[in-house]
Amino acid sequence: MITQITNRQWLIALAFIICHLSFSSCQGDWDDPSLTEPPFGNSSITDEGIISIADLKAQYPNVFASTDQNKQITENIKIRGRVTGNDLGSNIYKQFILQDETGAIIVAVNQTGMHGFLAEGQEIVIDLKDLYIGGYRKQPEIGQPYNGTSIGRMNKELFQNHFKYVGTPDASLAEPVQLTANELKNWDKDANCGKLIKLMNVSFVPVDGLGTFAPDTTIDKTVSLIGGCVNRAINELSESQFVVRTSTYAKFAARKLPYDDVNKQPLKCNLTGIATRFNNTWQLLIRKESDIEVLGN
Repeated sequence: MITQITNRQWLIALAFIICHLSFSSCQGDWDDPSLTEPPFGNSSITDEGIISIADLKAQYPNVFASTDQNKQITENIKIRGRVTGNDLGSNIYKQFILQDETGAIIVAVNQTGMHGFLAEGQEIVIDLKDLYIGGYRKQPEIGQPYNGTSIGRMNKELFQNHFKYVGTPDASLAEPVQLTANELKNWDKDANCGKLIKLMNVSFVPVDGLGTFAPDTTIDKTVSLIGGCVNRAINELSESQFVVRTSTYAKFAARKLPYDDVNKQPLKCNLTGIATRFNNTWQLLIRKESDIEVLGN
């Protein structure tokens, strides 16, 4: 019995040590004097040649104007921005969003769990030389070619060699642009796609079935999946103008759409997320459940 207890204690202690070491390797915890540089990224990248995200888009307009194109970046240029969205809530998959004062862009990487080293509010520099820029249905992305002419994810080893940290994460600096539905109607998609927004005082169109953001289709037969996601409309905009797009893998997928069951009417809410585009339709990608703020009737 003593040996069994000792073995159990040893296993618990070993698990604690492994967990502690894994946690210590996360971004921002670089106070260990034995660490001479961050455990992720490429600290040898310099700040020379940094341009704004708006200037980057302006240099490659043709790859966004048409459907699914890409072009290799051959200039020695870099962008610097702050992470405004990642895969923490499992509604953004194998990509994160980088934003500066001028615009935003998706960075596609064939890696999961990126929120572990690219938290919301983390500022980074990306060395763009030899990476590819393209547009997936007019949404600008940084990555690698996919199916020849389209844009897809770069491998994770390549990405690690092309970015460096600037300071430590500060989520308070990843502030959304507050918009009403009417303001969103006239928002410039070319300039603003990819930005973090907070859509104010809107309500969801009631739906049949379970009435959740993205239900399990084996249970709720009323839902049609589009690329593993469910699009939900709001009352204040037409579905051709705007949808809330949620993956069935999102941690909040089973949450009920804000609705007053007593008075049988939708509840007003504020929705925070990444405003991507699919051709000329805005698609809001809610990052995590706390991005859903229910206001009431």
